[in-house]
Amino acid sequence: MKAIVFDMDGVIIDSEWLVADCWRIIGEKYKISNVEENCKKCLGLNKDATREVFLSCYGADFPYDEYKQESSDLFHQREKEELKLKLGAKEFLQWLKEQKYRIGLATSTREAVAKVQLKDLGVLHYFDKVVCGDMLKKSKPEPDIYLMACKQLEVLPEESYAVEDSYNGIRAAYNAGMKAIMVPDRVGPNEEMEEKSVVILENLMEVKKWLEKNV
Repeated sequence: MKAIVFDMDGVIIDSEWLVADCWRIIGEKYKISNVEENCKKCLGLNKDATREVFLSCYGADFPYDEYKQESSDLFHQREKEELKLKLGAKEFLQWLKEQKYRIGLATSTREAVAKVQLKDLGVLHYFDKVVCGDMLKKSKPEPDIYLMACKQLEVLPEESYAVEDSYNGIRAAYNAGMKAIMVPDRVGPNEEMEEKSVVILENLMEVKKWLEKNV
């Protein structure tokens, strides 16, 4: 059985830039420095792990919950107009269905948010299983979310591909024993990513071409 599991933000939905922009705007309001760089450290992490990163950067007295809520409110004000699918996402998902792939999603985003975004963008129905960050305790780079996705899809991790854009996501897929494909978004690959990815490609249409030739 063929299976492929996607991350959502930065892979299926072009959302990472909007998240970072909202955090930047609220950061400027509170005169917080280096927000965009610290956002990059949080790529792929769930809400609890993201909170830990910010508290480690700005101190235990940093009002993270208030800041996060304001950033989230701004994001949701803008998402209907500004969220788009990544290049080739729908075409690739349709092709995978035609090729009889089992398709999963493993996102650190909360279920209530992820499913609404995917439905609004017209792609939720392509996914056989959707695993979200609030369905389990451990965040990427731990492998738990990918192991859960493979279990729900009834496939072995070593027989499955994972498509990720973040370092933490690639680490999670690699730690799960999956074949990790990196499609960079806000951070480019480094030596570790080259070692842990079976291939690094520019966009999802390039992933489609690669699968056609190599699977």
